[in-house]
Amino acid sequence: MEWVKGLQKAIDYIEDHITEDIDYAEIAKQAYSSSFHFQRVFHIICGYSIGEYIRNRRLSLAGTDLSSGNEKVIDIALKYGYNSPESFSRAFTKFHGITPVQAKNEKLTLKSFSRVSVKITLEGGTTMDYRIEKRKEFEVIAKRARYGGGQEISQKNIHATWAACRADGTIDTLCRYANPENIFGGAIVGICFDNPTEGDFDYAIGAAYSGGDVAAGLTIEKVPANTWAVFPCTGKMPEAFQDLYRKIYTEFFPTSKYQSAGGMCIEVYPSDEIHDDNFHFEIWLSVEEK
Repeated sequence: MEWVKGLQKAIDYIEDHITEDIDYAEIAKQAYSSSFHFQRVFHIICGYSIGEYIRNRRLSLAGTDLSSGNEKVIDIALKYGYNSPESFSRAFTKFHGITPVQAKNEKLTLKSFSRVSVKITLEGGTTMDYRIEKRKEFEVIAKRARYGGGQEISQKNIHATWAACRADGTIDTLCRYANPENIFGGAIVGICFDNPTEGDFDYAIGAAYSGGDVAAGLTIEKVPANTWAVFPCTGKMPEAFQDLYRKIYTEFFPTSKYQSAGGMCIEVYPSDEIHDDNFHFEIWLSVEEK
């Protein structure tokens, strides 16, 4: 369970630097992970993003400082990374339901957001479908872009990119390259490129490529040889997608002989009926034996 230890080490790093300007890439280093991969796993395990965790912890600690100390509101605001008393007051009031001045002078009830401690509880009796595939290098044809700004912003931008690709005909163009004989059959895929050194990450929407002219705006991307753990799932999106990811990291990896190898993550979508309650998809993760 090295990834569990890495996650806890990263959380400890956040807590040790909670009053400083924290770089997400530096947090991820504590878990020996890329920024994107760590942010995704953190969100899956904890149920909120790194940004939300840091923000809520700071506001919780700020409430404690104001109610029990003699520091000025402006000093507390600066201590926890706010550039002005106004922005601090808005965030504080939204979180606690009272203003910083009230917290300091009136000793009213405050909200607490506790420090995370990672504990994985393993329970038997559940089943999980998966298969292991060893694949040589292959190619996809895709529309690739770089995303940044943390998990919250990047996920919104990725969703917007999918919508734009449906509207401008990119998905239809990609479907012309897909065929049943390709590695993903006629499916469209989303590919997360794991960048181990930068805070940003690349994401592509594409299809398996087996030759031919490359349409304008698309590129050929090489997927290196890997051992893949493939997890099929059927359910309502995005709940089924999020639940599958959570099970992979809290049930499959802790109990199997495999661990994440980093690298790419591929989402396989055989149809565009994403609003179907029985939508079928697959998640491909590169793995290695422990």
